Amino acid sequence: MNDNFISDYIKNIEISGIRKFFNEVSNYPNAISLTLGQPDFFVPQAIKKALIDAIKDNKTGYTSNAGIVELRKEISNYLKRFHIDYLPEEICITAGGSEGLFDTFIALLNPGEKVLIPKIAYPAYESLTKLVGGEPIFYELDNNFNPNIEDVEKKIIREAPKILILSFPSNPTGTTLSMKDRQDLYNIIKNNNILVISDEIYSSLCFEEEYYSICQYEEILDKIILINGFSKMFSMTGLRVGYICCNEKYMKHIIKVHQYNTSCAPSIVQWALVEGLKNSLDEVEYMRNEFIKRRDYVYNRLVQLGFEVNLPKGAFYIFPSIKKFNMSSEEFAYRLLKEGNVAVVPGSAFGEGGEGYIRISYAYSMEALEEALDRISKWIKSLKSPGLG
Repeated sequence: MNDNFISDYIKNIEISGIRKFFNEVSNYPNAISLTLGQPDFFVPQAIKKALIDAIKDNKTGYTSNAGIVELRKEISNYLKRFHIDYLPEEICITAGGSEGLFDTFIALLNPGEKVLIPKIAYPAYESLTKLVGGEPIFYELDNNFNPNIEDVEKKIIREAPKILILSFPSNPTGTTLSMKDRQDLYNIIKNNNILVISDEIYSSLCFEEEYYSICQYEEILDKIILINGFSKMFSMTGLRVGYICCNEKYMKHIIKVHQYNTSCAPSIVQWALVEGLKNSLDEVEYMRNEFIKRRDYVYNRLVQLGFEVNLPKGAFYIFPSIKKFNMSSEEFAYRLLKEGNVAVVPGSAFGEGGEGYIRISYAYSMEALEEALDRISKWIKSLKSPGLG
């Protein structure tokens, strides 16, 4: 096929390794899939009712590009719970966090400019950088998947990237930002010419008592763009509403991309989320506590099976090492699917640093997790790998 009509930037982008492997599962009808980050809970009742009411009330037309002011006010109030202060006019409602990332990358990056990305990260950051002709560069993580602060600073000084990506709680590792790392990153950001994109889509699923975000420093807030959304928070991945928060000097340009991309986020969902933020936060807390139970179960089973694994502190992913199996992460995942009837995501889907790991999503019922771990245990024993089983 002649692909001369295709953008060179697009040619350099691969389909997400997460989706690639999820699609493979369809060939194995008896497999249990632990691949997607899609909570198995239902959308809260107050949101469902408000969706129906919005349709009945004919709230189905365009909203302003930035989104309805009622929702932006509720988001502004909600973020104050995390000690993050954005005014409603500094918030733009998007068609999911993914659109928020897309709009931001398009608005900020010129060809050839560098973006500093965690060495293990959600693949969109690297792909979006390439999409606009930017150059992805990577900073190291420590053994607990925390940012290597010295490497971050070194890369900023040596490489002069335009943008630094932070993503906590992390997909795929479940790492959260510590108080010390937050302070160290604040010092770096304050003292360097760098813009930060902080992806906090899993902020409502932090399992620690305190939530730490770089956005909590008002002094550097004009150098930070916050991306967040409701897909994970309210278990509504298909309803597609997220948001961008930033200073007006960035927002006035980001909103141009948003305008020509989607015009506005789905109107009825915006209205429903006003009610959700007012009346459904107790259900978010219930989901968070259930994910903690599932995390503990999966972590303990993996430890019993001999995996080297960190205890996640947020999101609903766990990222065990499979290095002692002497297989690539892709080979491990394919063999587990074909021979063990369990689907996980190869760590290589999350960048070069993810090789030697797999991602397991525990956004599934406890019954599914129990059966999946039983199958993994049986499969591992069939391998007779030394030191495991």
